[in-house]
Amino acid sequence: MIPSSSMEAVAGLVEELVRIVGPAHVLTGEDVRQRWDGYPPTAPMEAACIVRPADTAQVAAILAYCDAHGLKVVPQGGRTGLVGGARTTSGDVALSLERMRAISPVDVHGSTIEVEAGVPLEAVQEAASAAGFYYPVDLGARGSATIGGTIATNAGGNSVLRYGMTREQVLGLEAVLANGTVLSSMNKLIKNNTGYDLKQMFVGSEGTLGIITRAILRLRPDPGTKATAFVGLAGFDQVLALLEHALSASDGALSSFEVMWPSFVDYVVEEGRHQLPLMEKHSFYVLLEIVSHRSETLLDDVMASAWERGIVADAAISRSVAQSDAFWALRDDIDAMIAALSPVFLYDISLPQSHMATYVEELSLALTGRWSGARLAVFGHIADGNLHVCVHTGCPDDHDEVDHLVYAPLTGCCGSISAEHGIGIEKRAHLGISRSRIEIDVMRQLKTVLDPRGTLNHGKIFS
Repeated sequence: MIPSSSMEAVAGLVEELVRIVGPAHVLTGEDVRQRWDGYPPTAPMEAACIVRPADTAQVAAILAYCDAHGLKVVPQGGRTGLVGGARTTSGDVALSLERMRAISPVDVHGSTIEVEAGVPLEAVQEAASAAGFYYPVDLGARGSATIGGTIATNAGGNSVLRYGMTREQVLGLEAVLANGTVLSSMNKLIKNNTGYDLKQMFVGSEGTLGIITRAILRLRPDPGTKATAFVGLAGFDQVLALLEHALSASDGALSSFEVMWPSFVDYVVEEGRHQLPLMEKHSFYVLLEIVSHRSETLLDDVMASAWERGIVADAAISRSVAQSDAFWALRDDIDAMIAALSPVFLYDISLPQSHMATYVEELSLALTGRWSGARLAVFGHIADGNLHVCVHTGCPDDHDEVDHLVYAPLTGCCGSISAEHGIGIEKRAHLGISRSRIEIDVMRQLKTVLDPRGTLNHGKIFS
């Protein structure tokens, strides 16, 4: 790390990086400060410079130089994470993969696609669709989140219920170690049982073990069309009953099952960009989606039988892509929710579905008991055991105290402090809630072996 006052050292660093990537691709000064290194954006980025390599060889050269000279490197993708995983300090080298956006033609026989790490998630989805395939990882930040970032955080998203996390979609991987060594495991095989699966070390490692540069992703056959329902329910027991019913009655085609507490929907609707799809307000809302070549028939059958069983209080069923998109737009409008609750603390946790209602009720009581004006909004991928918790107390200085109220109860229900966004800086003090001391010790040992000088993404996951 370079002291911020050492202008001579910065100049020498920039000169060396320019030699590697060219003068147009090393950014300093105001070009650094105009960027944000996290979400939601709160302050301009700090870094000695941003370097933008064009390929794996340039990434390797950058890391070899920085590692040899004791410089800290922070890899950056779309910078849409919630835990400070791409956050930099004034002496860091921010390494952006934004120029590495090559997409190879789809291997139609192997059902795979090879991409560079800087490719946006949405671009991979579009390339797969154009070839008659489907890339199932999907999330609200699809237009800005990069493949490297989604792999480095093992991103989840809206279709985990059916297809699993990002880890399940990665067949091959190329990563550059801290000293510049290129480790290539670019394998296209689904079955390759030959010793340690080294690529899996980097999935979810948040750039602390190596920088992901390329990947071979598994594609799925086009699953068909989407049919979506926005459902109102009287209680959380009905939410769980609908999930169980939809799983059993949808012939394996249930792709998304998103729960929304009424406060979340109210805050988003109050911002004026959306309308509640139902005539009346309800205690809980579910966004349910079936993807199949007979999706409308399946959804109609699921909803009709759920209605006959008294599970559903009300429902709006999409009859067009526009209607389905409108349902999802309400669910995905996190910016509206943040605007309504600003300043807001954002959490991404997981816990068994049977504990969710009690957890949220008790958290709400704890928050209002401590701050009379506290507000809470909750939504999430309930079928995956994942809730997103959004808290407003009115004061940014309350963050540590709110952290404790959110995380401490997870110990008693075998929950996790992070379901899909990783640890970064924001959650590292609470890692012991979800990982044993021995697990953390082994993780530290692995970090020491692969990055003995602490070059890569320093201060993330571990302090």
